[in-house]
Amino acid sequence: MQICRDLPSLRAATAALRAASRRLALVPTMGALHEGHVALVHAARGEADAVAASIFVNPLQFNASDDLARYPRDEEGDLAKLRAAGCDLVWMPPVEAMYPPGSATVIEVAGPSAGWEGDARPGHFRGVATVCCKLFLQTGAEVAAFGEKDWQQLQVVTRMAADLDIPIHILPVPTVREADGLALSSRNRFLTPEERATAPLLHRVMTEAAAAIAGGAAVPGTLAAGGARLVAAGFAPDYLALVEAETLRALDAPRADGPMRLVAAARLGTVRLLDNIPV
Repeated sequence: MQICRDLPSLRAATAALRAASRRLALVPTMGALHEGHVALVHAARGEADAVAASIFVNPLQFNASDDLARYPRDEEGDLAKLRAAGCDLVWMPPVEAMYPPGSATVIEVAGPSAGWEGDARPGHFRGVATVCCKLFLQTGAEVAAFGEKDWQQLQVVTRMAADLDIPIHILPVPTVREADGLALSSRNRFLTPEERATAPLLHRVMTEAAAAIAGGAAVPGTLAAGGARLVAAGFAPDYLALVEAETLRALDAPRADGPMRLVAAARLGTVRLLDNIPV
């Protein structure tokens, strides 16, 4: 597994892959890897001859400096997981390589970035779109794998790549969960034992609400009841909403003209949990 920490070495490594006519897939990450990231590597392997992963804690997508400082980092453990998963190349740029002094360009994606995480974390999707665009162009990958857990992010990146005519296929990979339904996340490690026991309720409430809505239950009442259950259990919900899957526009009633997604974000103690499921 080759590790690149500067652009010249990355360019040389990807040029060698292209010279060997090898199709390259990219798995963008911020490190603190878990089995969900490993699943992305395996999915990417199914679409390409070689797999690259990036590890870069992107300062542009954090709106609070203490959140950036608190983000978990484990370079040695991350590299071991990627090596065991069969990753061929790891791109680990320092901040000054990704954003050299004088950098003045960012990417704003309208449409699916509006609302939900866009409201809760101002500037977050600007940072996501900017770093992903740079990663796509730096690696020249033909495929990029993203987990469905961050559903809004997936739609923002897909829209950005399409709008800018970047020749890359965005590969969605289903959310990986614990046995009790909790979506895997690097931040789950910050849950206390008591909070960890409570956390799976988010997915249970969402699953029951999705089934009720699919069965014809009124959307506003179903979501209000689900939110009340979360509050009673100690969650502080930011949102629990039914949205159009691609546009993220809120729906007040189920419609048959396209797929829908139930999206949620709720704080439990100091940890903010995200989840989504199809309806």
